[in-house]
Amino acid sequence: MRVPRYTTQKVAFGIITAAAVGVVIPLVLVIAYIVVQGIGAISWEFISAMPRSGMREGGILPALVGTIWLTIGTAVTSIPFGVGAGIYLSEYAADNSLTRTIRLAIINLAGVPSVVYGLFGLGLFVIFLRFGMSIVAGSLTLGIMTLPVIISTTEQALASVPQSFRIVNASLGGTTWQGIRKVTLRQALPGIITGVILGLERAAGETAPILFTVAAFYLPRLPHSALDQTMALPYHLFVISTQVPGMPIQIQYGTALVLMVFVLTMNLLATLIRRYFRRRRQW
Repeated sequence: MRVPRYTTQKVAFGIITAAAVGVVIPLVLVIAYIVVQGIGAISWEFISAMPRSGMREGGILPALVGTIWLTIGTAVTSIPFGVGAGIYLSEYAADNSLTRTIRLAIINLAGVPSVVYGLFGLGLFVIFLRFGMSIVAGSLTLGIMTLPVIISTTEQALASVPQSFRIVNASLGGTTWQGIRKVTLRQALPGIITGVILGLERAAGETAPILFTVAAFYLPRLPHSALDQTMALPYHLFVISTQVPGMPIQIQYGTALVLMVFVLTMNLLATLIRRYFRRRRQW
């Protein structure tokens, strides 16, 4: 007996919906558990004060400021090179074995464990270039780790722009760069912003790369220059959870909650920016 087409469609939609719910529910439960356990620790002192008493009291200001500086440094390091490489691969590079090899290498680099990037940053930036354990070394390491994601999403976003935009630009006598700068890049901005934020969010939550290049175990002061060492929220959370005996559980979950809110705020800002540019998109 033949099953009606609409019945098959309903069954497929039901399976897809169940799979989506099965993914979302555990995520919501994890977030809710962190909020319930950590909300009691959140206060103005917790956000703005220096740690004291072996980090069992006080606040997380040095770790929060260090994370912000590292995120900014990663953005400055990775966005220009990542977007530029994506533009070149999409708009200028010929489709040959060399570019296909480069694309394959970029995909493979996106899957390299973060600890490998940390060891690379330790060898190149900390030891060879003599930046020492510093914000510069950490930002450069995180920037290199973020590059594959930004390059791939930029190339895909540009490739999704209809070819008719490029044809019209050429027919009006515009150069390739004029078409990219005034038309193609603007139309691809929502996709590019998505890739940038995904890369920066990963960098903001990483522990292994900053452990080798910048993170301090305990540093109750703010960094004064880009060549200073600093604390960072991911490593600080690891330290207070595993290396400090007698640490109140509320402070551990409060730190995790601050890190989660920091990442979600970045995501929210990216969503608003992306929505703005999507409304201006002409296709």
